[in-house]
Amino acid sequence: MLRVATWIREKDIPWFGRSFAPHPEVVLLDGRTGQIGPELAGIDALLITGGEDIAAEYLRQPIPEPSPILDPVPERDAWEFAALATAVQQGLPILGVCKGHQVLNVGLGGTLRLHIDGHNLPEQKDANIQPLRFDAATPAHRRFESVNSSHHQAIDQLGDGLVIEAWHAGDGTIEQVRSTQLPWCVGVQYHPERDAALYAPLFAEFVRAARG
Repeated sequence: MLRVATWIREKDIPWFGRSFAPHPEVVLLDGRTGQIGPELAGIDALLITGGEDIAAEYLRQPIPEPSPILDPVPERDAWEFAALATAVQQGLPILGVCKGHQVLNVGLGGTLRLHIDGHNLPEQKDANIQPLRFDAATPAHRRFESVNSSHHQAIDQLGDGLVIEAWHAGDGTIEQVRSTQLPWCVGVQYHPERDAALYAPLFAEFVRAARG
């Protein structure tokens, strides 16, 4: 079995269940319910999922006005940043999704734009209608021409070793990154778990990395 550590909201469990259904060897261990600690003992990979905004005390930038930070869960942030540090140290595969994409960036020393418009509209949440453009080095299996969108914060300055793979075709918002320094580390600002068929190549690559 492949043991993947995560912190996952109860409402997101069915989404990720469908995404990992083609990979029955994967077992998700949930820090939210105490199944795994951030020391990641015996873990093969780390999945950082979507959720509420990162609490101000974990951001690496001045916060002159904290009101854009919505519904933070500091205990989750504590677990995720500690787990990320462990995964980096151990060279584990890391996949960051939506908030997880932002946690990855901040954990590697980057900063966030605390509010942006136009990326959290009702029609964008589940429909893959947000067009992307890609860096020439982005692998074909990670090129999704249009994605869903459900966020109001975004990466500003990149964390150490991260490079941009994809960005919003209209406003340039960073939508996908990878690490050039870690064995396998990808962050996506969209929600691939909400369309298991379209984004199957991303989850398959993550599972292959966990096997490796």
